[in-house]
Amino acid sequence: MNTTRRKLLTSGVAAAGVGALAAPAIAQGAPLKWRMQTYAGAALGEHVCKPAVDAFNKIANGQMEIELYYADQIVPTPELFRALQNGTIDAVQSDDDSMASPTEVTVFGGYFPFALRYSLDVPALFNHYGLDEIWKEEYAKHGIQHISAGSWDPCNFATKQPINSLADLQGKRVFTFPTAGRFLAQFGVVPVTLPWEDIEVALQTGELDGVAWCGITEDYTVGWAEATGHFLTNSISGAWIGHFFANQQRWEELPDHLKELMKAVFDQSHYYRQHWYWAGEARLRVGGDKMQLTTIPAEEWATVEEAAKKFWDEIAAESEVKARVVAQIKEYNEAMEKAGPPYRYS
Repeated sequence: MNTTRRKLLTSGVAAAGVGALAAPAIAQGAPLKWRMQTYAGAALGEHVCKPAVDAFNKIANGQMEIELYYADQIVPTPELFRALQNGTIDAVQSDDDSMASPTEVTVFGGYFPFALRYSLDVPALFNHYGLDEIWKEEYAKHGIQHISAGSWDPCNFATKQPINSLADLQGKRVFTFPTAGRFLAQFGVVPVTLPWEDIEVALQTGELDGVAWCGITEDYTVGWAEATGHFLTNSISGAWIGHFFANQQRWEELPDHLKELMKAVFDQSHYYRQHWYWAGEARLRVGGDKMQLTTIPAEEWATVEEAAKKFWDEIAAESEVKARVVAQIKEYNEAMEKAGPPYRYS
């Protein structure tokens, strides 16, 4: 029985391979071309986006090519949504917050305070707690295809002066995401919005006191470690939520096999980032020599965590869709806490 099954499987794979090789190109002329812009600058984009685009272009075998552009190369990052909607660009990699999406779910993009402890929380919420369905519904209303969501790094403070207590955050001008900035303002943080490529210079000139944008891996990768020098180990979120999007019309024009290929390489991209960041966060905390680590005592930081729960309720009260998302986040976190280690340790 096992031998027969193996023979049948082998025959099926071989037949599929022959069919794939024999399949004609979708057109005899030039390949389909898409333009994708990522929120990330070139140094970071080498990890968070380029490998997926390179893989797609190679596997597409001349049928389609994605041209990758980095932060602000075609349009400023806050204009990504409109550019995607009107077809100026065909695809985007970003969080909802940074690209200023006028959707009900935008407030959850990037870092929604304390909703996530680990990077695996993101795919768990999207694939098993209904968030993927909600995001697809909301973006379809605007003519945009939400392809998939994945996790990035945690959100820690990187600052020029050491942070050892909440009082040390008072008056600090910090580059961060809109939702994170809205939350952190109650602790005296002054949120600042600047083009991504201007951040390093702003840190060097004193226009910024720090960033609450990423974990330590990005701090080292993009040059912010040298410009700050201090890293706060307390995080306001264990992972960033980012997405791949496409113009709905252009997406629907694609043959099914190219849609599946795009989804597959983007899923691989999510996986790559997950282990790249996970390994990098620990390695650089232990062996990095450019940043001094500091920590706010757990008892004091607990007041920030409690404030986050009130923040969730404030967001939930704003609309029915936001209430649906918050309900799922609460249900998920309650399950994780009840499950105990390794899902939650405190």
